[in-house]
Amino acid sequence: MGVEVRPLGVKCNIACQYCYQHPQRDVEDSTQKPYDIEKMKKAILQEGKDFTLFGGEALMVPIEDLEKLWAWGLQQFGQNSIQTNGSLITQAHIALFKKYKVSVGVSIDGPKALNDVRWAGSLERTRKMTQQSEDAITKLCDEGLQPSIIITLHRGNVGTAEKRHQMGEWIKQLDRMGVRSARLHLMEVESESIRAVYHLSEQQNIDTLLFFHQLEDELHQLKFDIFREIRNLMSADDHGVSCVWTGCDPYTTSAVRGVEGNGQRSNCGRTNKEGIDFVKSGLPTYARYLALYNTPQENGGCKGCRFFAMCKGHCPGTSLVGDWRNRTEHCKVWKSLFQITEDQMVAEGKTPLSTHPIRSFIEAKLVEGWSNGINPSIKMLLTKVALQQKQQSHATASV
Repeated sequence: MGVEVRPLGVKCNIACQYCYQHPQRDVEDSTQKPYDIEKMKKAILQEGKDFTLFGGEALMVPIEDLEKLWAWGLQQFGQNSIQTNGSLITQAHIALFKKYKVSVGVSIDGPKALNDVRWAGSLERTRKMTQQSEDAITKLCDEGLQPSIIITLHRGNVGTAEKRHQMGEWIKQLDRMGVRSARLHLMEVESESIRAVYHLSEQQNIDTLLFFHQLEDELHQLKFDIFREIRNLMSADDHGVSCVWTGCDPYTTSAVRGVEGNGQRSNCGRTNKEGIDFVKSGLPTYARYLALYNTPQENGGCKGCRFFAMCKGHCPGTSLVGDWRNRTEHCKVWKSLFQITEDQMVAEGKTPLSTHPIRSFIEAKLVEGWSNGINPSIKMLLTKVALQQKQQSHATASV
């Protein structure tokens, strides 16, 4: 849960063909005034958290301004971070990363041709930019600055068994280089034309995720956080899991506190549809989750799903037909992974939350919280129950 600072909005040096920011980019005001560093700092302080430079492509910001922001960020919070496609990283940037304790996340979908969907205007330029990104990852690892990796899954990089094999070999190489963490994203579709060309079928998504899950056993240190998070959720521990599992109000997006170049607060871009960048609402509402809990699955809801307390309909940015009131269009994919984890835990002699008697209590307390405008965590609810039981035990013992 952090602050995303976007000095240049969604401006980017490449044009990933599936990018969820295209609707914003298509209506972006090209006459927008340059960013104001002091206004951004003020907004960050109001949020009270360390920040991640974000975009678009954050490294399009001149290096002297990057240094100003990171020097201030280190002084205020003791750390910095950035999410980048990596193609613009130079030795000068790496020096700043080291000097100002900048954690680096690189968004890349694979090596060479597997990254072609991250289009840069021509095939030659695209391959050149991809190579620059790959070289940057190598340099970062050589300098002891192992980046985290975000990979979006689509037909271009995992659409065939051969492509999945190539991805597997690349992941093994990253593992040997020292990369420790990778995030797998199912593609968020913003247009039917993109869906027709790049989107994986439900079964392809399931097969691909299972491929990476099995691959993880062959790696020395690199982990895909998605599998760890599902296991934790099924163990009733939602502490530190990604925002997609925590119940996100699309008009406040509490997990992402955006700060634009003019200091305006904004929401996570994944919830912005048709280019509409809504101003952040003052108070959250959890109407989506109350609706999902009570709406039959055949009507776009989650009623009766034993995984609902853990999944909560997933990210509103991937909701059916682009309507945040619906559950995610990837429902069957996530159900499959929860089912597999459930089976594994049962085989180990453990009781997953999905089949535990306490699940109905957890669901009732989540609904109660959402009805009162709060979003309790599963771990918090269980901690409260344990404390109450302990107090009752002490009271009984003292009688």
